[in-house]
Amino acid sequence: MRFTKLGHSCVRLEKDGAVLVIDPGLWSDAPAALAGAAAVLVTHEHPDHLDADAIRAALSSDPDLTLWANQSICAQFGEFGDRVHEVGHGDALDVAGVSVHVYGVDHALIYPEIPLVVNTGFLVDGELFHPGDSFTIPEDPVSTLLVPICAPWLKAAEMIEYFRAVEPARGYAIHDAILNDNGLGLFGRMLNLAAAPTGVPVARLEPGTSLEL
Repeated sequence: MRFTKLGHSCVRLEKDGAVLVIDPGLWSDAPAALAGAAAVLVTHEHPDHLDADAIRAALSSDPDLTLWANQSICAQFGEFGDRVHEVGHGDALDVAGVSVHVYGVDHALIYPEIPLVVNTGFLVDGELFHPGDSFTIPEDPVSTLLVPICAPWLKAAEMIEYFRAVEPARGYAIHDAILNDNGLGLFGRMLNLAAAPTGVPVARLEPGTSLEL
């Protein structure tokens, strides 16, 4: 599977000719990310993960594109009928010929006065897990973990503990668009600390970087 890190939390995955895009938000050049995709998967409704206008435009222009997300997101795209698929924790899906398992229920707590939204993480091809904005630990082993590194709901200790709890074979940073160069360097060191006990390789990739998993 070919993995491309795009802006913020958006990634593009290519497997056997099918292209899946996860979390094309306002900080990820969603129109370009969605070009040629067979399916778009969205973890939750916050705009840094869901550029609703870009997804609506892509669904309108490509009759083969499908959307996979939780109920609150699917309700926004009802006009696209059976091309919109509601998903939830425990689902095992075939998305454009690619195996996808769904894990998680809630977004991580930001503050008690801020209501929680539904957050669904996606394990793609038994290989790569995108947790969205959560500390969800999948029931299945994870080879490649996408690790949120900076957010209003996140502190470094939680990121480190989450990475170690999942025990992936490798990790790549996401949720990084709000950091300047100084912040990227600092949280890169925190990510390396998370992996230090086992020597698991971790990295923050520049947007547009692709590699084979």
